[in-house]
Amino acid sequence: MAEPTSHTAGAGLDLSQFHQVFFEEAGENLERMEQQLLGIDIETADDETLNSIFRCAHSVKGGAATFGFKDVAELTHQMETLLDKLRRHELAPNAAMVDVLLQAGDALKAQLLRHQHPGSDEPVDTSGLLRSFAGFVAGQAPLGAAAPGPTPAPGAPVAAAAPAGQRELELVVGPLQSHAVADDLIELFGEIADLGRIEPLDGGQPADGLRRFKITTTSTDSDLMDLFTFHVAREKLQLQPLGPGYGFHAGAAGAPEPDPADAAFGFFDDAPGAPAPTAVAAHQPTAKAVAKAAAPAAEASTLRVSVEKVDQLINLVGELVITQAMLAQTSAKIDAGLYQQLAAGLADLQRHTKDLQESVMSIRMIPMSTVYSRFPRMLRDLAAKLEKKVDFVTLGESTELDKGLVEKITDPLTHLVRNSCDHGIELPAERVAKGKPETGTITLAASHQGGSILIEVRDDGKGLSRPKLMAKARERGIAVSDDMPDSEVWSLIFAPGFSTAEVVTDVSGRGVGMDVVKKNITALGGTVEIESAEGFGMSVRVRLPLTLAIMDGMSVGVGSECYILPLASVVESFQIQADTIRSIGGSGQVVQVRDEYLPVVDLERVLAIPRFGQPTHTPVMVVVEAEGRRAALLVDELLGQQQVVVKNLEANYRRVNDVSGATIMGDGRVALILDVGALARRARH
Repeated sequence: MAEPTSHTAGAGLDLSQFHQVFFEEAGENLERMEQQLLGIDIETADDETLNSIFRCAHSVKGGAATFGFKDVAELTHQMETLLDKLRRHELAPNAAMVDVLLQAGDALKAQLLRHQHPGSDEPVDTSGLLRSFAGFVAGQAPLGAAAPGPTPAPGAPVAAAAPAGQRELELVVGPLQSHAVADDLIELFGEIADLGRIEPLDGGQPADGLRRFKITTTSTDSDLMDLFTFHVAREKLQLQPLGPGYGFHAGAAGAPEPDPADAAFGFFDDAPGAPAPTAVAAHQPTAKAVAKAAAPAAEASTLRVSVEKVDQLINLVGELVITQAMLAQTSAKIDAGLYQQLAAGLADLQRHTKDLQESVMSIRMIPMSTVYSRFPRMLRDLAAKLEKKVDFVTLGESTELDKGLVEKITDPLTHLVRNSCDHGIELPAERVAKGKPETGTITLAASHQGGSILIEVRDDGKGLSRPKLMAKARERGIAVSDDMPDSEVWSLIFAPGFSTAEVVTDVSGRGVGMDVVKKNITALGGTVEIESAEGFGMSVRVRLPLTLAIMDGMSVGVGSECYILPLASVVESFQIQADTIRSIGGSGQVVQVRDEYLPVVDLERVLAIPRFGQPTHTPVMVVVEAEGRRAALLVDELLGQQQVVVKNLEANYRRVNDVSGATIMGDGRVALILDVGALARRARH
């Protein structure tokens, strides 16, 4: 292994270049810790979960200490102390501990944000949290704790007080090719405040290629090793006790049982005069078990790339798709027999372009589990505030959605989930009186349907009341009639300022939210549908396009114009005769497709396309499906299938009815991408 580059003696170590990586990793660790705390079973908390939570806090603490973020290191240190007692079974976990640990996670996020953007916020006050942790560790319930203080776990030995003050360690470094690397460790101690003292044990004269130092410090072995590995490879470092202390070295209080596999890394090397390893309690996880639990994280290999670079790559691939379409259109005019090699090369280019596009697009596709992860904590806090009992169920976690859509759909979904908890789920006593379980259920489900993704938020609460909505609408001056279909009545909740809450609270009741939800979803080319049964619950379905960048499309000709239909929405196509179309209701038209009559949408009439001369082709029907509805589009001809780069028409021009976007064709013309969902709704009406 190559030696790390040594720094010039006396030069300061610039760690700012690693800040962004630390902030990202710390954020991931805090998210992981929160998910594990939310999913922990207090009655039967297993060692693996507690160890995993401890490792998350420890990783944040180690990085914070390295970069000098003392407030973060102090809070995570107190968290570590409590978590360490929990994983050693010296204390039994309870709900109050979980609450304080979750609050500490929030405080750490705020502290990290403040360090990431200096001067943006006031310092975060963590004094109450620190007192709570101290109380838990001392076996007392802190002031304001929601549950009794922790008690020692059954059968657990009484924990001895942690050694106060400093401890002494021996550090063995080497063998090294350049001893200046070891000298950097001395410089490191001088640069980081409160780290301790370091002094050579060998008088600066290496023996057997090894350097030995005496370290006086209050830091743990893990923290020291994390720091040292900035300069020296980990397998060339050994920490050995000169006195009692806490860490992972042999003989330290609570040290895990040595494992032969760890000898190669020098973690548990026997030092001359080192005490024999202490016996380990049966419940203490071994080093092998800890390594096994950490294995998935170690094996995961990811590359951090900024979103801007990915967007730029997708834009370039989009331009490549347009260029390839232009070449394909031009090559159709040449004689393939004379230019056989050129034709074969263009066919390969088309195939490789499609593969490249699919690979690049998959980079932006992220699973819905990323969206789901923020809701359990929010619902837990909200349900506690409203004194309700709620179970949160998620379906379709692996369903993938474009990152651009995820960022824009998160806030609307958050409001819908909060709405279900606040307005939908009843209080436990009320649910029991109705014959329901006292715990309500909110379900968040995602699935692919054709060229769209369907996201559904449903609950088993009281549902919407038609009379109440009608009365509220009349009170606000909204025109309603008693014979309105339920779907239109339910849609009243999307009216600006509309609210059925009896009292305005800090959770809801101001009538701001549902109108914004619909506006944001509509802006993404999506739709919102509501189903409700009074007394049984309601469901809100959000349909969105899978991606906003590139899609497979079918180009159709109407008159002299070319339009694009999303290929995922196309079911079939067939030629017809004029007499197969039947008129109903004066202006409506239907066509029989096997045993089903489908409404007909005449694109020439709907889009007001001018026609010059008589049609030269027999009309074609294209059956499309969207939002669970089918319709038959009447066009002149099918021009072919191709990949199209979706351009936002609203951002570059304005919103146009029945059109979801635009693209550039191979010949340079702009073709409109039709909104199949809007056309299907138009046909039904």
